[in-house]
Amino acid sequence: MNKELQFYFPKPGQWGEFMLTAIFPDESGFIQNQRYRAHDLPAEQLEAFSGVVETITVLSDEWKAIQAWARLVPVAALSSMEHGTEAVETIEEVVLTVEAVNPHGARKLFTSADYPEFTISGAAAVAFFRQFTDSPFISA
Repeated sequence: MNKELQFYFPKPGQWGEFMLTAIFPDESGFIQNQRYRAHDLPAEQLEAFSGVVETITVLSDEWKAIQAWARLVPVAALSSMEHGTEAVETIEEVVLTVEAVNPHGARKLFTSADYPEFTISGAAAVAFFRQFTDSPFISA
């Protein structure tokens, strides 16, 4: 899949100012992108976005996120069935990669291998991702 959300924070640590870029294939298969600023998003999207911000603030005080990339990935999960049996099903999770900067200007990438919190399995996170990459909300 060629779907991704990119978040850019021009002032690291000031999460109210950001640019969101949605990257997705259109109906013809061509890759498109749409950019949104904080004031472009409806209140319900801003509320869901606060979950992303909450996740990336787990970085130490020394590191502040300047960019983040979100991708939807399929993950195998066990689910309990009747009669005590288990089945493997595929669920979708949002996985973040975060570029952070420290006070000295050094940059570093953090992944879900560094911070397991960067794998977000909640339905709200998946819905937020899909809102920008799958839906008619996308407009020029």
